[in-house]
Amino acid sequence: MTLSDRNIFFKIGIAICAVSSLLLLAASFLVVPVYQTMEANTRRPADLFHVLISRFLSVDYIAVHSSVVMAVLFSITGVILIFSFFEQTPAPEILYIVIFTLSFSFETIRILLPLHLIFDIPSFYLLMASRILLFARYFSVFSLFAASVCAAGLEVQKTGNIIMIIFIATLVIVFSVPIDTQNWDTSLNMIIGNTYMFRLIETAMFLTTVISFFVAANVRGSKDYIYIGIGVMLALIGRNLLLNADNWVTPVPGILLLSIGIWFVCSRLHKIHLWL
Repeated sequence: MTLSDRNIFFKIGIAICAVSSLLLLAASFLVVPVYQTMEANTRRPADLFHVLISRFLSVDYIAVHSSVVMAVLFSITGVILIFSFFEQTPAPEILYIVIFTLSFSFETIRILLPLHLIFDIPSFYLLMASRILLFARYFSVFSLFAASVCAAGLEVQKTGNIIMIIFIATLVIVFSVPIDTQNWDTSLNMIIGNTYMFRLIETAMFLTTVISFFVAANVRGSKDYIYIGIGVMLALIGRNLLLNADNWVTPVPGILLLSIGIWFVCSRLHKIHLWL
């Protein structure tokens, strides 16, 4: 992929983020009053941190909505800043970082659940929207893994093939997992089947991605990749907190860790490739 082609993709990403932001803004006027009348779901997010704190903190759907807003704002701000700083910098890993950042704009889809209470949206559309959201989430995680493998020495010329492989693999996963459109957890996420298997996949990708950046430090002979690995670790932890938030404790730490982590990654990548 040439620098020009990559920059066109960045611009398309900015447009997608802008549309997502406008849709979220318009939907907010409708759904925020609904949160006051929604009964708290008894099913909390299944990640370890929220399982531990759920015993002490009650659900607040305004906090959930705020986490969605934070995710979408992070996406559009992040993609714009990355485009500004890397427009003339040929860093192969940054394409995958942008895909990861862009994926947060699809969190607007979660607002369909409270909208469903207003307009009685057919289950088919909820199902397709849930699969799109699931696709965006896993495509982003796999893309981050691809960035780490690229940093560790994968041929840059194979970018198109890598994206196609990630696309197909994610598509197979998304359309094979059962989704319950009648139930969702307190973070406005649909209930999916084989939850523990997907948790295992996410954990494996988390560890492999971070380790690959550490390996890249040895392969490339640059300690900056160690800091990039640390940044990825912070970003993924923040992502988990933000996407599963159902109270006011986790959204702010989540967005801070996510933002600091991606800033760490991008600043170090810019430093590495600036003089190449």
